[in-house]
Order: sequence, then structure tokens, then C-alpha cells
Amino acid sequence: MSTNNDLDKEKITVEEEIPTEETVSEETVPKEQPSCEDIKAEYEDKLMRLAAEYDNFRKRTIKEREMIATASVGDAVMHLLPAIDNLSRAISALEAEEDNPAKQGFLLIARQFDEAFANIGIEKIPAVGAQFDPNLHNAVMHVDDETLGENVIVEELMPGYKYKDKVIRHSMVKVAN
Repeated sequence: MSTNNDLDKEKITVEEEIPTEETVSEETVPKEQPSCEDIKAEYEDKLMRLAAEYDNFRKRTIKEREMIATASVGDAVMHLLPAIDNLSRAISALEAEEDNPAKQGFLLIARQFDEAFANIGIEKIPAVGAQFDPNLHNAVMHVDDETLGENVIVEELMPGYKYKDKVIRHSMVKVAN
């Protein structure tokens, strides 16, 4: 049995710290929890930013892929152009002969190259009679002719080609005035 004496012997001490201005800081004061609406708005904002970032990435990769494809087609055609130029020279050398089977074969091959280029989307750059454009043409000769206008292309020495908006090879031309 316990008596009052026993309680006196056991001293129960409870120390309670009373907050003072010095002991109270921002860290000890509990912060207000964000509401569900705040959390929802934050996640919606993150989602929208992520979606925009993905859309930009997708557009950028499509554009890069198109640039690589255009460059690849241009490089492949550049390797074919010397053979096409030689084919044109062979046809020109046989110009006087009408019934020559070699000339007929060369003309057929040239037509097939033109059709293949058209199917790919490669176009010849217009030259004779057109206005000189340094973005499309390379003037290697000049002639004075009063009957023609200024900067008019008189003769095409070597045809130029373009794919979409990219010039594969500039046309070598003779320009008047």
C-alpha cells in the first residue's frame, strides 16, 4: 500500500517549456497544408508544361528528320549528275544523226532519268529566257545583246536541279547585258 509519504519521496517533475519569442521560429510553427485545389492546380500546371515540352520535342524531331531526308536525296542526286551530264553530251554529239539506234537508246535513258527525278520530287531549274537569280543560277559567261532585256539568261551550259526548296546544283548559264 502506498502512503502519502511514498508520494512525497517520489517527486514527479513535469517540465513544461513555455514558448518565448526567442524559442519560437518559423520552423517550429506548423505550416498550413496546401488544399486539394492547390495541389490539383500544381499538377495540372506540371502536366501542361510536360505536354508542351513533348510537343516541341516531337516537332523538332520531325523537322530534323525532314532535313536529313532532304540532304540524303541531294547527296544521292549529286552522285548521279555527272553520269546524266555525260549522257546529255553523248546525245548532243549524235545530234545530226536521226536514225542512230544509240541516240534513240540514249534519249530513252535520259527520259527515264527525268521521270525518276520527277517521281522523287527533283525539278530542273528553269534557265533559258528566265531572269537571272544568283540563288538558282551561276553566271559563267556574259554577252551584250540589245534585243534582249537585262539579266536575261541566253543559254544554259549545264542544267541545275533542286529538291523541294534546296538547290542541289546551280544552273551554269550565259547572261545577256
